[in-house]
Amino acid sequence: MKKIFLSTLFAVLMSLPLFSQKYAYIDSEYILSNMPDYVEAQAELNRLAVEWQNEIEAQFKSIDSMYKKYQVEAITLPDKMKKSREDAIISAEQAAKNLQKKRFGTDGDLYKKREELVKPIQDRVFTAIEEYAKDRGFAFVFDVAGDMTIVYADPKWDINDQIMQKLGISANNATDDEE
Repeated sequence: MKKIFLSTLFAVLMSLPLFSQKYAYIDSEYILSNMPDYVEAQAELNRLAVEWQNEIEAQFKSIDSMYKKYQVEAITLPDKMKKSREDAIISAEQAAKNLQKKRFGTDGDLYKKREELVKPIQDRVFTAIEEYAKDRGFAFVFDVAGDMTIVYADPKWDINDQIMQKLGISANNATDDEE
């Protein structure tokens, strides 16, 4: 009996530091959407994505046109000419797919541009969060914007405004644009 009591007492005493930890949460989407440089970077990325998508679509339309023309003329073309046209269509299609991969692939131009424009901003936010958390003694800071599910979050632990203040941004930026 004495052993069980001591084990229980030991377990309770060991878990006490867990209850004294402070937690906070942020919404990274909210913070970033209030940063003018992030909004500008996103607009630039969107502009480039549309431009590059139009470029790729134009190539595929051209390939479609080549293929339709080939289908109409295929009956009258000699075998050597058919093979030449088929090769040209396949080559053009491969070039368009390569361009699509170059622009939008995992290491594509859009990814690199996002790294160039957005990553420094995200790093600034992360550094501000880390500094704020260390200064205030928070053990954990959760981001409610991601895949993490938080069923309830007490607003007293919301540090969005403090992080934005540390970054020198005002929460009014987003609401000014909507009015």
